[in-house]
Amino acid sequence: MLQTVQSVEIKILVDNVTDSLSTVPAFVETEWAGLGRRRRGNWVLDGSCMCCAAHGLSCLITVRKGASTRTLLFDSGPEDAVFERNVSRLGVDLGPVEAIVLSHGHFDHGGAMLRALQLIRDRNGGRVVSYYAHPDMFRTRATKMPNGSMRLLEDVPSVEALTAYGAEVVNTEQPQFLLDGMAYVSGEIPRVTRFEKGLPGQHRKTLDGKGWELDELVMDERFLAVHVEGKGLVVFTACSHAGVINVLKHAKSSYPDVPLYALVGGFHLTGSNERIIPETVEAMREFDLSVIAPGHCTGWRAVNALANAFGDGKLAPLAVGKRYSF
Repeated sequence: MLQTVQSVEIKILVDNVTDSLSTVPAFVETEWAGLGRRRRGNWVLDGSCMCCAAHGLSCLITVRKGASTRTLLFDSGPEDAVFERNVSRLGVDLGPVEAIVLSHGHFDHGGAMLRALQLIRDRNGGRVVSYYAHPDMFRTRATKMPNGSMRLLEDVPSVEALTAYGAEVVNTEQPQFLLDGMAYVSGEIPRVTRFEKGLPGQHRKTLDGKGWELDELVMDERFLAVHVEGKGLVVFTACSHAGVINVLKHAKSSYPDVPLYALVGGFHLTGSNERIIPETVEAMREFDLSVIAPGHCTGWRAVNALANAFGDGKLAPLAVGKRYSF
């Protein structure tokens, strides 16, 4: 059973963009504002203070219920240096992280996982960390190029590697409750819309390792959700290869009596998926979201369309170092 929490705080450790100059709503703190809050007194803003943007996503999520505070890591971004640099410059303590969720098996979300485990266990006394995965995340993937060749994608760390680095891997297609029921990771997301077709051109190695098979639906992708008291579900969707509307529909069907409050993550409305921006924006209206926080792979055209449709009152785009409090 998904427990109701009193609040959730989200720190964006990795995202495609930095933006500390645009104004933000009251529930968002920018990277530079956070730096000023932590340092206080006289200090100089220079390049050595600042985070690095990279193609990927990583969110540190902390939920609070009564006297209990619990923390998990949702994805790690693409590589060690970016993750470690941003954690350091944001003054983040990874010691409280009890669980890690990998949203799906792409390097830009899982490339820094082994280093993340090292940093967490360096701060938690060497305790094992729960790690939630789907079996298909560990398949080798590639994008088929126009000339018929395959552009390989880096594999995410294997179960064996994760275990060696101190993870207790929960490797299942089924939904799971985390942090004693304070967070929920979905199972496979049903594809029900007519216009969301997945990731065009993606293939994966066959189980015998001798060939390739089409893998455009990316069925290993899951969403994460928390239920904030007095608000509703905050849904985290890292890349939305399932289709962001499919994600929202599945979240709503999973918890039909709970309103959807916020949508946070990448909506993958770039490249060939730019053609479905109008249908996606229109379909999103039915969920009456209070906060829409697009980032990572959403793309500027989709962000502009969402801003035109929903306005500043609802739109709060992601950027490295931002802190969201619901």
